[in-house]
Amino acid sequence: MSENVVHLHKPTDPPTDPAAPTVLTVVPDAPPAPPVPLWVRSGRAVKTAATHETTKTTARAVARHGLYTFNGGRIVARRTWDGKTGARYERMIRTAEAAGNLEAAEEWEERLQRFRAARHHRRMDLLHSPVEAAKGIAVGTGVSIGVLVALGVVMAINNHDVTDVITPLRATIDFIALLIRIVQVVWGPALTIGPFLALLALWTVGSKQQAAPQWALPANVRNGEGEPITPSIVVKALRDLGVPALRNAIKEMGDAGASMLGPIRIAGCGVEVDVTLPSGVSTNEVQAKRRKLAENLTRHEHEVFITIPEAARTVRLWIADSGALDEPIGPSPLVTDETPTANYKTGKAPWGQDLRGDAAALSVYQRHLLITGLSNQGKTAALRALALWLAFDRTVGFRIADLKGVGDWDMFDGLATVLIQGPTDDHVIQATEMVEGLVAEMERRLQAPPGTVFTPLVGIVDEAQVAFMCPAKDEDRRPYGGSKATSRYFMAVRKVHNQGRAVDVTLWEGTQDPTDQNLPKLVREGAHTRASLVLGTESQACMALGDKAVNGGAAPHLLRQGLDKGTLVVASDGIEIPAGQASITVRTHYISTDDAKEIAARAKALRDGVATLHVIDRGEERDPLADIAAVVGDAPRVRTKDVLNRLATLNADAYGGWSFIDLKRVLDDADAEPYKSDGVMVVSRDRIARALANRNNEGSASAAE
Repeated sequence: MSENVVHLHKPTDPPTDPAAPTVLTVVPDAPPAPPVPLWVRSGRAVKTAATHETTKTTARAVARHGLYTFNGGRIVARRTWDGKTGARYERMIRTAEAAGNLEAAEEWEERLQRFRAARHHRRMDLLHSPVEAAKGIAVGTGVSIGVLVALGVVMAINNHDVTDVITPLRATIDFIALLIRIVQVVWGPALTIGPFLALLALWTVGSKQQAAPQWALPANVRNGEGEPITPSIVVKALRDLGVPALRNAIKEMGDAGASMLGPIRIAGCGVEVDVTLPSGVSTNEVQAKRRKLAENLTRHEHEVFITIPEAARTVRLWIADSGALDEPIGPSPLVTDETPTANYKTGKAPWGQDLRGDAAALSVYQRHLLITGLSNQGKTAALRALALWLAFDRTVGFRIADLKGVGDWDMFDGLATVLIQGPTDDHVIQATEMVEGLVAEMERRLQAPPGTVFTPLVGIVDEAQVAFMCPAKDEDRRPYGGSKATSRYFMAVRKVHNQGRAVDVTLWEGTQDPTDQNLPKLVREGAHTRASLVLGTESQACMALGDKAVNGGAAPHLLRQGLDKGTLVVASDGIEIPAGQASITVRTHYISTDDAKEIAARAKALRDGVATLHVIDRGEERDPLADIAAVVGDAPRVRTKDVLNRLATLNADAYGGWSFIDLKRVLDDADAEPYKSDGVMVVSRDRIARALANRNNEGSASAAE
């Protein structure tokens, strides 16, 4: 079945007959574009030249330098006017009145009265000065001629020539004539060059003050790179903070707010200025807008620090040079000095630099220490740097527990009498017993006769949060961790904090990411020196440093994680803090592990050898002779006094009450009796080794029989 297809679209072209001839169609070329008029081309060229970057730069330079000269003249004229009139004092009076400081207004008014009285006195003196000047000139001329004639008489007598009487007078006249000729020669060029020198002086004044609009300044200044901090910039930044009372007070001040500022002082890699806020503006309103203030000053937030000095209603701004805080500081003196010294009582550890660039040194004398911060920000390095310095004091003993256990404290093997390293519950138990040993030693010292002198003993617990969070319990069901009265570690730390410093037993702790659970309040408030690296929140900053320090401007929570490694905010009386501040920011020297090993090796060379325990003894039966050999270590001979101290450190329960008689009894029984060397009684390593060998041989012979 066939279907008929009906096409609905009508073909536009008629069907072509194959036999039809081919027809060629000629398409004419497009007409040429009309020529661009000359005035259009000229306008485009002018626009291109006017908007070219070179033209813009040249125009800015011409405008800038011209305005430097013009505004420099304005500045000089204003300074001259202020010097000749009481305008300055009147501005200060209006400013003080606007700030609500009536006492300052009265003081400036008194100064204005004194200035006017002195000016009136000078003007009255001018009425008499012409007569006095004429008299002075006449007398001076007469005296000068008389002196010259007298000198001529002396010359005439000496030379036997009467004409020499007027020789000095003639020479003086010739000299005056020479000066007149010099002035005549120089006067013309001076009149020509003088205006140019005056313009140059005005330009210099204007360029130092950057007295030009923002658009005319160089690109690096417009973009805020390296912009110098001037009074006008600081006042403008404060005005634009968004504090209405501050903005209105600045507008009402006759000097546009300049009187609020103290002198801008160079302070290390930045500048420092004190700002006295007007009445109605509190210091915390400025502190709360630190980021906005920094951006107004064309700085990053971490480059501006706001602290509260002693003066009332005053904030102290420290403003870093752009990028200066990203530059590393120099190496530690412990690395560069081959023969460092330390003194626990009178010395200070070279820890780093403050923001001013001055050396920051910390005293650890009878001070418990707490360093906290987020993980991997330099806490262990900062804590270890203090211990490395103190190791150069031979009298200081160390007991160390590193609850991270990655070898950060390996170099103290041979310096510390106890060195525990590891993160497990068993290591926490060992660390707890180490701190309890500090308590036992402290109590022994407290019960000693009055006047007894003790060697310093420093306990260090790194990663202390592991101990506070430990769930393990002893056989009496007492927890090792926690913050209750039954917690063994917590109570041991509290006891050392309470009374340890009186007998030179101190505790240093390092912990991270503080909370009330991993750093109890009583423990953190028991530290005399509190330091913090970067933290996450302001509440953590209060835990680390205390509310007073944070309210005074301490802000470890505003440091940059990863970028401000090793930067500590320190609150302590053991470090020099600017007057009126509650804390100081320190950029600590970084001592690598390899450098720390070299430093520790130099410290070990100063000691007679220290036997380091890696496991705390739990009260098993003691072998006195073996323990004596252990504390003597590799030293050829050790003073009996030092042996007794080391035995007490090794096990206070067994040897804490020993005297020289007890030590001598054990050594005499073993034929290793002490003897005098250089006037002091010492114990010989070789004699003890021989006594142990003989005892072992006798034991072997008895067993064979």
